[in-house]
Amino acid sequence: MRFVMAFLAAWAAHGVAAQDCGPDAPCEIENGSYYLKLPEGEGPHPVMLWFHGANSNGSSIHRGGGLQKDFLDQGYALLAPNGQTREGRGPSRFFFPGRDGSGRDDVAFTFEVLAAAQQRGNLDTSRLYASGFSAGGSMVWLLACEAGDKLQGMVSVAGALRVPNATDCSGLEGLPVMQVHGWADNQVPLEGRAIRDWHQGSVWTALERARAANGCRSHPDEIEVGETYRTRTWEASCTGAPVRIDLHDGAHGLPQGWTTRARVFLEGGLAE
Repeated sequence: MRFVMAFLAAWAAHGVAAQDCGPDAPCEIENGSYYLKLPEGEGPHPVMLWFHGANSNGSSIHRGGGLQKDFLDQGYALLAPNGQTREGRGPSRFFFPGRDGSGRDDVAFTFEVLAAAQQRGNLDTSRLYASGFSAGGSMVWLLACEAGDKLQGMVSVAGALRVPNATDCSGLEGLPVMQVHGWADNQVPLEGRAIRDWHQGSVWTALERARAANGCRSHPDEIEVGETYRTRTWEASCTGAPVRIDLHDGAHGLPQGWTTRARVFLEGGLAE
């Protein structure tokens, strides 16, 4: 409820239309900052929320690549909240999804960012999607679990739902869920790993929660083996939205072509 109230309060605040924030100058708001890149046209634009990995920041949306080709150039606004700062880490930012001791509620902050960005561009918040990499991928899982009713779909890349966390993941009900992960990823292993008093979380457990929320059976409805990706999809058996995992042979990283597959999935089909 707290993030909803923050969203509504910021939405009601008066704002002045502006150009999208530059790659070297994030937009500053009370509890942090964000980057925004707007597509051509008047809108309203669907929104892709992008959560960066650890030791990075949201300026990556200004460096082209798949997010630009498959989302920005297709009419999506790219909106990248910045994680929290750490002393001595310069421009690097960090998300702490589900961990005690975090300096702010990053789910609430996301909706503060969304409301602020609406003052800078004509955004269609009824078409809101979320994706992220590594710790940002874990942030997407937490956002979907807590506020999935505000999203139209999510794609986590090399992240999982961290534990412990306080959410019951009710937000996954009716939400299309896609996971992209490297078979050789040993930084965020598919099974997760313990780090001091918290755990990165198991991808398999997160997918199990998504299947349960969407009434899917345990074994996949479809299995596809391609040159780059091995895909397991739950859709025909689900009473709710589809759930899918795309595995590739690589390690911890953003694999080639993932954005193309993600957009096709989010827009209601399966990539060939």
